[in-house]
Amino acid sequence: MVKEKHDVDVLEKCPTGIRGLDEITKGGLPRGRPTLICGSAGSGKTLLAMEFLMRGAMDYGEPGVFMTFEETPEDLAKNFISLGFDLHDMMSRGLIATDHVYIARSEIEETGDYDLEGLFIRLGNAIDSIGAKRVVLDTIEALFSGLSNAAILRAELRRLFHWLKERGMTAIVTGESGDKTLTRYGLEEYVADCVILLDFRIQEQISTRRLRIVKYRGSSHGSDEYPFLIDDRGLSILPITSLGLDYPVSTERISTGVPKLDAMFDGKGFYRGSTILVSGTAGTGKTSLSATFANAACLRGERCLYFAFEESPRQIIRNMGSIGMDLAQWVKKGLLKFHSARPSLYGLEMHLVTFHKVIEEFKPEVFIVDPISNLIAAGTASEVKSILTRLIDYLKMKKISTFLTDLTHFGGSLERTSEEISSLIDTWLLLRDIELKGERNRGLYILKSRGMAHSHQIQEFLLTNQGIGLIDIYTGSGEVLTGSARAAQEAEEKASELARRHEAEYRLREQERKRNALEAKIAALRAEFDAESEEMHLMAEEERKRQSVLAEDRLEMVHLRKGKPSAVRQSARKRRGKGE
Repeated sequence: MVKEKHDVDVLEKCPTGIRGLDEITKGGLPRGRPTLICGSAGSGKTLLAMEFLMRGAMDYGEPGVFMTFEETPEDLAKNFISLGFDLHDMMSRGLIATDHVYIARSEIEETGDYDLEGLFIRLGNAIDSIGAKRVVLDTIEALFSGLSNAAILRAELRRLFHWLKERGMTAIVTGESGDKTLTRYGLEEYVADCVILLDFRIQEQISTRRLRIVKYRGSSHGSDEYPFLIDDRGLSILPITSLGLDYPVSTERISTGVPKLDAMFDGKGFYRGSTILVSGTAGTGKTSLSATFANAACLRGERCLYFAFEESPRQIIRNMGSIGMDLAQWVKKGLLKFHSARPSLYGLEMHLVTFHKVIEEFKPEVFIVDPISNLIAAGTASEVKSILTRLIDYLKMKKISTFLTDLTHFGGSLERTSEEISSLIDTWLLLRDIELKGERNRGLYILKSRGMAHSHQIQEFLLTNQGIGLIDIYTGSGEVLTGSARAAQEAEEKASELARRHEAEYRLREQERKRNALEAKIAALRAEFDAESEEMHLMAEEERKRQSVLAEDRLEMVHLRKGKPSAVRQSARKRRGKGE
């Protein structure tokens, strides 16, 4: 027994080993005390009780006794083998003992006082035979149906439970639900240490199993209704309380699988562990984008879990082959796991339990749900939002990158989701149809992306034989064009650009011709000018010489008039005589 301060005894817990139940009960069932498991037929009482024994024997080394008042040990063994529990093997190893107590009203004759001393003896022998620590009585209403004096029987049952407490047995007693009471004969009135109610309900043709702890004396516990799943591994119980906002974050970026889309996120892609939503109308390419993201994860060597609510795995693999993706190779390598089911297969809580179960088994780095809008068929919009909130919180705690698709409808706002979960989303992409000039094309743009730079431009979204392609949408001349209209406009603009280029080249050549002609004229004029200049220089020289001769003649004339030759003349004669 664990002690707290002031030497106060703390209620010791006996772990059940059942997934989720120990978390809800804060450690398990009260050790050494009886617990009542009540519910309607088919709610899972016997299975929970048997798993309690099996897990105790296998995981905690505590053998157990299963005393049944309805089914034989052979029937129990056949029932539980399909759930992964080999009762015969456990019995042969001395870990489980079973005893079938058959009580038939037609074979009982009540004479005088009676008690359950014989039951005590049989149960005691079974306990001693294997050294049991756990006991199950299933279902105890059979005792009431066989004996009419309920008051004496209740007294005897109280004595039985007191006897089990004295021997330190952790016991589970199963009982059928009454009309307005937890059990048909009011067992909860005296088996009151711990009471657990199992409920099997059907709403709009969808079945859901739920568990609620009605009472747990001396211990805090979860008080909500919790969905649980019965599969080949037994019970799985999921707490529905939110995990809160205290989860780790990463600065690592991972590729979207589309290089041009990575470029729209600053060339780096999404944050690891973030939640991505792609919404759009039917046929816009949401599944193709999901498969591309899954393919990119597998190329990185990461495990991807793909939940599909509309198509089978083989159909998805076939369809993605048409755009150049071989998803089958990743399935074979164990990196990609598909889980396909119709949303109407079971209720929302069961879907959530299934999500958790498969995630815990496969341990993916990337998780895809395509589409989340189909879950609305299994519940209301508020219920779907509650489920997705808890799922997203859980995935963020695990640092799993989550990719969700959402189907929107024509005529409504494309920038809203049917479940109004956009506030939970880190990155939101919108795929939309663009109808123009009798042609339908696709466009993609980023509505938001928390914590990172991103493009605000619309890109034309193409599905090609080589995968997904993104190209800039034509936005010139005050209009938006896509598809063949964009191609025609681009061809027209290319032709116009070519014509303008030819015109410009022709004008450049014409200008060059004129320049050459002008330079030739300038050269001719310059040559003419130079010739005239040279002629002018010659004429000037001749004029200078003529003027010199005239000057000499004038001086000679002057000297002749005076009767003697001039000095100039004499000098000229001397120069001529010297041969100058």
